[in-house]
Amino acid sequence: MSVSVGPTSAEPRHDHSAPANGTPGQEVLRPHAEDAFAHELAALAAQDDRPRPARWKLSPWAVATYLLGGTLPDGTVITPKYVGPRRVVEVAVTTLATDRALLLLGVPGTAKTWVSEHLAAAVSGDSTLLVQGTAGTPEEAIRYGWNYAQLLAHGPSRAALVPSPVMRAMAEGMTARVEELTRIPADVQDSLITVLSEKTLPIPELGQEVQAVRGFSLIATANDRDRGVNELSSALRRRFNTVVLPLPESVEAEVDIVTRRVGQIGRSLDLPAGPDGIDEIRRVVTVFRELRDGITSDGRTRVKSPSGTLSPAEAISVVTGGLALAAHFGDGVLRPADVAAGLLGAVVRDPAADRVVWREYLEAVVRERDGWADFYRACREVTA
Repeated sequence: MSVSVGPTSAEPRHDHSAPANGTPGQEVLRPHAEDAFAHELAALAAQDDRPRPARWKLSPWAVATYLLGGTLPDGTVITPKYVGPRRVVEVAVTTLATDRALLLLGVPGTAKTWVSEHLAAAVSGDSTLLVQGTAGTPEEAIRYGWNYAQLLAHGPSRAALVPSPVMRAMAEGMTARVEELTRIPADVQDSLITVLSEKTLPIPELGQEVQAVRGFSLIATANDRDRGVNELSSALRRRFNTVVLPLPESVEAEVDIVTRRVGQIGRSLDLPAGPDGIDEIRRVVTVFRELRDGITSDGRTRVKSPSGTLSPAEAISVVTGGLALAAHFGDGVLRPADVAAGLLGAVVRDPAADRVVWREYLEAVVRERDGWADFYRACREVTA
């Protein structure tokens, strides 16, 4: 017997009819993608005349355009959400149009969560059906739980069942998201096998099941660089189509990514718009890339790599912090002193080993680089 599962009082559904800023008079710090970019999604939907899979808000072409950016025939500019190889996005979108789940794999900071959220927003119009993976994520977060007051009072019943985001996505033909899949214990991970292979979620306590309707898809993200990683079983991995999100290929691409995101974050935090800080952004990105790659950009000097990942996401954090310092405690101009402390915190994760790596890099590379004297002095000052 199949059972219909809808929103319950225990798990309120994201209400897109409400204002994007949530409670009247209060602005949310970070709107969901479908709220923040509602005008772009609406413009794409209005001009999208291509075939759409069942229950998709946009065609696969429009979903890819939403992520990669472009200009529509009516002049509407779609801002890029992902800066990287177009084929990566096309394969990811095509996977969701089939009956296979999508696994976004990459080192920390390669925009896996960002891409996952925007894919769900463009495909289903709702990115909130989310399971956040941690070492303590229980099986109920993926399957279902129980309202224990109802359970004790009346026994197992439909009214006592609390559906997970995955169950709701199956019943409603929506896109579910599982973040940091490899952080979830292996036995809990494997509860997805039946969902992904049979497109069914049994409820043995009720003698019922939830069958996925057309439009259901699942996006998971994972990385294998952090501590606390649980490898996926071969049975589960086979049920995903894996798309690897690479680090930016060039300095220019990474500078573009950092500049765009810092601008978006700065506007959301109401940071005063200051003069162009592209020179300091380029320096931060260059430092991160050289330490990450173990060699300087000219290929002449080998350097040691610290223990951290030094991802674009961390570069965004360093520059955003620097802009806040410049805006509130400086003259509004992003300078080396504004980013130096953030750089030190990002590079030196292991106080003993990483500090040695950072000092050697400063003396062997930064000190000798033309035009970087002010940057060298600022970094030396906070390091001392």
